[in-house]
Amino acid sequence: MQVENDSPPVLEITKNDDEYARVVDLRTFFMQKYGKEPTYYVRVPGRVNLIGEHIDYCGYSVCPMAIQYSILIAARETDNPKSAIVLSNTDPKHEDFECDIHNFSIVVEQGKPPGWHNYFLCGVKGILETMSQQSQNQAVGITCAVSGNIPVAAGLSSSSALVCAAALAVAHVNKVSLSKLEYATLCAKAEYHIGTLGGGMDQAIAFLASKGSAKHISFNPLQVEDIKLPVGATFVVSHSLAKLNKAETSDFNQRVSECRLATQVIAKAKGLDWTKFTVLASLQAALGASLDEMVDMVLNILHEEPYKKSEICSLLEVDEMQLNEKSLAKNVINAKEFKLQQRALHVFQEAKRVMMFCQTCEKEEDSHSAIKMLGELMKKSHISLQKLYECSHPNLDRLVALGEGLVAGTRLTGAGWGGCAVTLTTKENAAKYTMLLKEKFYSQQSRFLATLGLSFYLLQLFWYRYSNPWQFA
Repeated sequence: MQVENDSPPVLEITKNDDEYARVVDLRTFFMQKYGKEPTYYVRVPGRVNLIGEHIDYCGYSVCPMAIQYSILIAARETDNPKSAIVLSNTDPKHEDFECDIHNFSIVVEQGKPPGWHNYFLCGVKGILETMSQQSQNQAVGITCAVSGNIPVAAGLSSSSALVCAAALAVAHVNKVSLSKLEYATLCAKAEYHIGTLGGGMDQAIAFLASKGSAKHISFNPLQVEDIKLPVGATFVVSHSLAKLNKAETSDFNQRVSECRLATQVIAKAKGLDWTKFTVLASLQAALGASLDEMVDMVLNILHEEPYKKSEICSLLEVDEMQLNEKSLAKNVINAKEFKLQQRALHVFQEAKRVMMFCQTCEKEEDSHSAIKMLGELMKKSHISLQKLYECSHPNLDRLVALGEGLVAGTRLTGAGWGGCAVTLTTKENAAKYTMLLKEKFYSQQSRFLATLGLSFYLLQLFWYRYSNPWQFA
């Protein structure tokens, strides 16, 4: 394992840079908007998770890689004596925003997607909290123009990339020096302000990614190692044309809460002080059990039928108010039923699939055999997400069903309930597979185009292809 303690790099963007045209366009936008030159730029990539879904917040490792699509920010210190945060976005559907850097709140209404500026404010709040802990001087304000080409609500981490980019931008103007690891940890906690209780994968890959490699990321403590994928392995990412912002509903936090409840019910049944446990990985460590043994415990201790809230209160010997406080996310306290066995089974089995995925990449010398084995793990991952975690979508399931004979395996990537699927195939079959997607999926989904605001041409090209592990963005 390697731990990245160096700071994010400061790079000069030249005409040979792939993002040069975007930077020029953003600079022009900034100058037209504010009448002055930006003094620096920040760029943070999106990501695709190859395997390990919904387990980072349970303490288990994941295997994502960065993609070439990113959040790009042009910025300078604000001239406003009140130290304002002044934000604009190149996408006209995102309204301008301005507030006092010392006095703002992050407001998210249940059932509505958070305003784009709220994700930026999460990053700001993370840096302000760090400055307060370090007793640094009062923060200065920042003026920013934001450009993002990561598809929104697609499971490719557009929101977390914005949080991370905001933190970097505000830290730079305030001369805050942090390591990549510190940034990743800070931003994971800062995104809690938006209301979703994620686990830290998105922020970790945003800061710790490296060109030419996927990453195996483990937590507590945060560590990363390079994953060299089989020669010829090609990943295709396809949009399901269904979208869901995970902060818009309680679905994501419901799963987080169910995993926490499963942890606590098992801990109580095993004679442990259940109040000290919130994640399944910590429970496993305390019990000194293997992942297979944890699966057996889940099947023996937790029943398949949904648990009533009153039953969980009885098992843990608490009243409803105490359960709400100790175990449930704020937007889940009104839930009446919880599926504990299914969620815990997915987590332990998915954690083992991540281990097997990384071991296959490390040890399997035959590329064809390795790709086949990795594809089987991805298939099993999706079935688990569909059946046990119930976070798939009919469109995702249709994408997963396509490509027999052309692909090794397909699974949803990201939180689910829409968004993208990631497919493992070979360099030789990638073009045939993308043509199949256009013919069998996108050509039949044209009614969704207006809703998504995407052109059919873009949809036809909406896939990220890596011919070999040395060409990752």
